[in-house]
Amino acid sequence: MKSNTKHMARMWVSVVLSMALTGVLFAAGAKESVGLKQITLTIAGRDGAYGDSLQLAADEYQKLHPEVSFEILKLSGANLFEKTVIDLRSKTGTYDLILIDDPNAPQYQEVNWLADLDAMYAKKGLQVDSDFIKPALDLGRYPYNEKGTLFALPFAGNVELFAYRTDLFEKYGFGEPQTWTELLKAVKTIDAKEAGVDGVVFRGAKGNPIVTAFMPIFWAFGGKVLDEDGKVTINSPEGIKALKYFLEMAKYAPLGVTMYQSAQVRDALYGGTAAVVPEVWPGWIGNLENPQESHVVGKVKVTKHPGEVVKSSPMIGAWLVAIPESSKQHEAAFDFMLFLTGYEMQLAMSDAYGLPPSRSSVYKVESQRVKYPWYDAQLDALINSVARPRSIKWKEIEDILGGVLQVAIMGQMSAEQALASAQQSVEDMVR
Repeated sequence: MKSNTKHMARMWVSVVLSMALTGVLFAAGAKESVGLKQITLTIAGRDGAYGDSLQLAADEYQKLHPEVSFEILKLSGANLFEKTVIDLRSKTGTYDLILIDDPNAPQYQEVNWLADLDAMYAKKGLQVDSDFIKPALDLGRYPYNEKGTLFALPFAGNVELFAYRTDLFEKYGFGEPQTWTELLKAVKTIDAKEAGVDGVVFRGAKGNPIVTAFMPIFWAFGGKVLDEDGKVTINSPEGIKALKYFLEMAKYAPLGVTMYQSAQVRDALYGGTAAVVPEVWPGWIGNLENPQESHVVGKVKVTKHPGEVVKSSPMIGAWLVAIPESSKQHEAAFDFMLFLTGYEMQLAMSDAYGLPPSRSSVYKVESQRVKYPWYDAQLDALINSVARPRSIKWKEIEDILGGVLQVAIMGQMSAEQALASAQQSVEDMVR
């Protein structure tokens, strides 16, 4: 069954690309006949759908450019980061393109490990396509603003989403929650009255999981981890209100939620035992409307998060693609990068593997909107998304904050104590 799915995906890709590429394929064949220098592009990529999508793009590109072959490493996130940092620091030049998880981007950008894409666009007489979703595109800039130099393009427009059981909200007289305060009323009611259903389910494991669950609430209540000058501002009145809310909401989560990872959250969502899941990612929900996988077909709405004193604040989690400065094949790597992030391939990868597009236009393609009913909401969430602090210390900050959040959820610290502890520890760490 799996091989048949891949076969159908590739057939679909061929249909999508055929009209756009026929003329170029002919030209590529002519080039091959006169004998071009053979090139191998080595890509440090991710596993799963990310790696499958990279392979799909490489195979299609090779049809156009038979002189180019690919070596694609499909690594876990942690292994990818470790290998690329070691290689780029040593300037060995092993990789011609790398994928970067967006909060890690400053660690590459600050030390000039990445090639200047603005210069490459200018050399080709091109401009950056306005179809890229701006918050995703800006993650590749340094400094982090629209005037910063571009060092990476968005490969996958990943963004945190929010899911709730529409059937249960309707049953108990609740509409779509516009604020977190409204949401809490529904969570309490459904948890009390609906047998076998928890009011809320989220990732509560310390570190990245619980921080990711908390940040859209923290931001919506007006909290900031760092201010515009880089000063630590975790322990603020706004932050305390957000954490008090989070601790109250957690009372309606299942026992053991402090150990929950994505697998447990997905099981609850698909199994219908969660009224609200405040953190879902596109990669988690591909089979939500598949009756062979899901018990809640037609009963769950995936949308952006509620707001509070600030508008809805979904966390962006884009994956970027960049060219190491140490690569010896900048021109060939840049040409493939443009192909990989172009409209045709973004559409093909979305259809074949559910890769979250980084281009607005792909979210508006009717076939994709039918296949992924949450695409309108996903685009909305991306446009309104918030980036994690652009600090080379973010991983350490996340670990500190994630530790105190879990302790607070377990009832061993008050909101005030937890954020005061996080504030002091982060200040000590960043000095």
